[in-house]
Amino acid sequence: MDQELKTRAEAVLEKLASPKKHQTIRELEAQSMKSEFWADHQHAARVMKQIASLQKEIDEAELFAMVIEAGNQDEILKELKKLEFALYLSGPFDQGDALVSLHAGQGGTEAMDWTQMLRRMYTRFMERKGFQASEIDYTPGDEAGIKSITLEVSGRYAFGFLKAEAGVHRLVRQSPFNADNLRQTSFAMVEVLPVIEDQSQTVIKDEELEWEFYRSGGKGGQNVNKVSTAVRVKHLPSGIVVASQAERHQGQNRESALKLLRAKLWEREEQERLKAEKNMRGEYKTPGWGNQIRSYVLHPYHLVKDLRTEHETGNTDRVLDGDIEDFILAYLKTLV
Repeated sequence: MDQELKTRAEAVLEKLASPKKHQTIRELEAQSMKSEFWADHQHAARVMKQIASLQKEIDEAELFAMVIEAGNQDEILKELKKLEFALYLSGPFDQGDALVSLHAGQGGTEAMDWTQMLRRMYTRFMERKGFQASEIDYTPGDEAGIKSITLEVSGRYAFGFLKAEAGVHRLVRQSPFNADNLRQTSFAMVEVLPVIEDQSQTVIKDEELEWEFYRSGGKGGQNVNKVSTAVRVKHLPSGIVVASQAERHQGQNRESALKLLRAKLWEREEQERLKAEKNMRGEYKTPGWGNQIRSYVLHPYHLVKDLRTEHETGNTDRVLDGDIEDFILAYLKTLV
């Protein structure tokens, strides 16, 4: 094995099977042996999930050590690339679920249609990754497309992958809504937040919440539209307002709204603590000129280009069909 490959392999082994991980597993297992451990089932489930995740990384390190010992350089390189990729997704919430919101920006009906196109692109990407997505909130466009939509995305590394997509996305094309087929530029905002399982990380007091209940305007059948199942909640100290209307029962929508509010409050706290660091969505930017992270040009030529990494491709159909992992990986590499 050449020296460069050896150095990379040793670095990965050290990170995957660090003494700190072994110590954390021992401490968590000690917790699980206490008689009161299962009294809080949600907490217990999170702890057991954390133990399993840490143990998996240690097991992967042991298997990689065996590959290194076998001495096949091609196999070592193949396994090394896979494990290095896993390290790109080593943030505290990267392995967990995500809340993804799409908002139409400047461009009127065009922007709402563009938001719907992005929804399809991400839906296809989620299918490729084996993620499951459920709607929390949905506001249709006035004439076509989507004004805004929020999805809860479940799957291993859902947040780790999708956080790379946060920002303003710009589309340039011939307008399908104009008889003269004029060139049109549209914008949409993608917001990505982690699902915060541990409620103690962001405490929400009942007296700080102002609830509003109303009839859903979204999909879900006659019952949803006749009964006030949709909810909107305002967090009084911060002024943050979130809504949920996709579920058939008010209780489920309350739970979804609180989940979204908790994520937004956590993000707000993170931004205040980290300030200039952009490991999360970063500060809010108006969906408009000059603020895009990626451009999708369909006319007069075909090009998708990420302005953060310079990664690009002329195969726009492939990208809009959900094949965006190359763009995501190019961005994640900049975070390591």
